[in-house]
Amino acid sequence: MKVLVINCGSSSLKYQLIDMSNEKALAVGLVERIGIEGSILTQKVEGRDKYIIETSMKDHKVAIGLVLNALVDEKNGVIKSMDEISAVGHRVVHGGEKYAKSVVVTEEVMKELEECAKLAPLHNPPNIIGINACKELMPNTPMTAVFDTAFHQTMPEKAYIYPLPYELYENNAIRKYGFHGTSHKYVSNIAAEEMGKDIKDLKIITCHLGNGASVAAVKNGECVDTSMGFTPLEGLAMGTRCGDIDPAIVTFLMTELNMSADEANTVLNKKSGVLGISGVSSDFRDIEGAAAEGNNRAKLALDIFNYRVKQYIGSYAASMGGVDCVVFTAGLGENAIETREEICSGLEFLGIEVDHEKNNIRGKVKEVSKDGSKVKVFVVPTNEELVIARDTVSLVK
Repeated sequence: MKVLVINCGSSSLKYQLIDMSNEKALAVGLVERIGIEGSILTQKVEGRDKYIIETSMKDHKVAIGLVLNALVDEKNGVIKSMDEISAVGHRVVHGGEKYAKSVVVTEEVMKELEECAKLAPLHNPPNIIGINACKELMPNTPMTAVFDTAFHQTMPEKAYIYPLPYELYENNAIRKYGFHGTSHKYVSNIAAEEMGKDIKDLKIITCHLGNGASVAAVKNGECVDTSMGFTPLEGLAMGTRCGDIDPAIVTFLMTELNMSADEANTVLNKKSGVLGISGVSSDFRDIEGAAAEGNNRAKLALDIFNYRVKQYIGSYAASMGGVDCVVFTAGLGENAIETREEICSGLEFLGIEVDHEKNNIRGKVKEVSKDGSKVKVFVVPTNEELVIARDTVSLVK
């Protein structure tokens, strides 16, 4: 059984075609900088050279079309036709309270996803585009939706209830949901395996750092808190999202600057974060380059990002009554060597100490903490796609 996994981010798209008989990825691909100058698709197949397509991709629909073409490409593809794909599993960011588990996609589910788009305006729309594009090209292939929110459903009420009038939760389901759940679940389990311990005996802080970023507190194998909230806007400063701010800023924008609700939402979701601070880009590589050339705003953007992550690590260590392990994952967490060191610098009082030489790695599972460090620090490449594929198989069978 072959499962195609589509994982759309705000400016990126990861995909894998997985043979579930042995859970081996036949093709692994990444589309970067969607909607940004310099869009590129890179597909990897074991034993072959990388297949690279550099072309303008104005949106996710264009990107997914290129992905499907790459898979069936006569020279560089891995299948002869889409008929070889038994099912497609889609990462969907927000399922509201209705969908706490993965589901088979139906017309009713699609309507619910449209309703939830207002809760995740950067992600649910591209998720929906991905599903519709695949349905159009493979109308007889079953599709599933695997939600980022599911892993976080173990949070206690004290973590997910906001200090607002309680009826807003009862009547409108306004609460913390959390996102990147498949990633936090996967990397926390891998870290426990690397430590040779049962995850039920550990307190782990997972840092999913990319254009979208979140931190989770995983105690005894269950999520007890996470930085993203009602929408993916809460928490860390991100590529284009502001993260935690004084909520009165929203009403200030609307009353003093005469912004509509949609305009204010656009500022907070698409024009803020490290893009808004630096004025350079939402891509951390561009910002790092500008900072190296002496751009003070770019340097400030990186400092603010690192500071926010550090704050959450300290907060979650306190909320769990300690920490045994810190995990860095996702594009930035896996590859930004200096970012990991900057975040951990100053956390030595918690027992978090990074070894400079060990930390000089990118994109592979490795412990990077100093020998004897009380708290282990790991880099773990995430594999949300495998988690999605497993859920897909269990649903369509």
